[in-house]
Amino acid sequence: MVSGYLSLVIGHGSRVTGHWSLMSDSRPIYLDCHATTPVDDRVVAAMLPYFTDRFGNPASINHIYGWEGEAAVKQARETLATAIGATPEEIVLTSGATEANNLAIKGVAEAYFSKGRHVITLETEHNAVLDPCRYLESLGFEVTFLAVGSDGLLDLHKLESAMRSDTILVSVMAANNEIGVLQPIAEIGAMCRDRGILFHTDAAQAIGKIPLDVGAMSIDLMSLTAHKLYGPKGIGALYVRRRHPRVKLAPQLHGGGHERGMRSGTLATPQIVGFAKAIELGVGEMAAEGKRLCELRQRLWDALSTLDGIHLNGHPTQRLPGNLNVSVEGVDGQALLLGLQPVVAVSSGSACTSAKIEPSHVLAAIGRDPDLAYASIRFGIGRFNTAEEIDRVAEHTQSTIQALRRATRRRG
Repeated sequence: MVSGYLSLVIGHGSRVTGHWSLMSDSRPIYLDCHATTPVDDRVVAAMLPYFTDRFGNPASINHIYGWEGEAAVKQARETLATAIGATPEEIVLTSGATEANNLAIKGVAEAYFSKGRHVITLETEHNAVLDPCRYLESLGFEVTFLAVGSDGLLDLHKLESAMRSDTILVSVMAANNEIGVLQPIAEIGAMCRDRGILFHTDAAQAIGKIPLDVGAMSIDLMSLTAHKLYGPKGIGALYVRRRHPRVKLAPQLHGGGHERGMRSGTLATPQIVGFAKAIELGVGEMAAEGKRLCELRQRLWDALSTLDGIHLNGHPTQRLPGNLNVSVEGVDGQALLLGLQPVVAVSSGSACTSAKIEPSHVLAAIGRDPDLAYASIRFGIGRFNTAEEIDRVAEHTQSTIQALRRATRRRG
């Protein structure tokens, strides 16, 4: 069935070195920046010396090679801390946001289980939060998975009602990785602080794209990663509050006592330097880039919304600047994605669950029926996309949808 659809919409394409292409020397336009981003040339330039000349282990404190690595990590830690209103001592370096989420959730559970065994999170969280929470359930913890509204936003009254005397942690992501919705993090943080409950937020998609301040937002733990912000893969961080309150964590990796005993393992100096450079650039260019991405997102939505049966997923404005997630009536979801491939690289949801055949749990949580959830596109517009590319993507998406609908009507 899918191959029949594809003959209508990609018959003019050619397959070159593993990529569908309209021209033999081109690749699809990349609009999957929530999955990952290309590393900015300025980030690469900052990293390169630490692969070759300055390759020392930061923990080797007896010679200049180690001192160079140690100095680079120290500077990077200061950059990361400044970006979120923290202190360098509060930054725990990890392999990415998944590890940071696991360290935050499991680490708090183990350190505070004598105080309580109740955790609150959302149904729309990334699996890097949901799976650790389900693991805690297997250990006897109770986890409340709160529903969200049709716009993807949390009702703060529901959160307040779910809080109990034995609640030790609330985990709510700052920006959703599929529908881009921005949760009211400062309000959630204030509610937790008033009740003596620790507050963790997965800010993997948010850092460098929206303002974040751990003090003003009453955040106790925050997970970060580099590769969503034009930095290298394999490096992230967990902010852990040291004062008012001092957060305790049980380490999940042992061996060497690195990162003040919270996360053992040799520090990846090149990636750490690249991470800091990526955040420095993201924060410095945030205002101008956010405005540009909002304009490109609106340009794409204005074009797509001229078709009937196109549904916007998530809040129309309270979302990441470069995020547009839509569901399309009257088309097969797999055929839609394959039909788009010659011109644009997109996904239907989280890259971490793209191999699964089930519809997105995020779209299900906001009330999309399975057919619409299957036929969804997540456009992630990024730093290197242009208005000309957006126009080309919009035109091809429109023509693909129309061709698939015609094929469906003929088959019906």
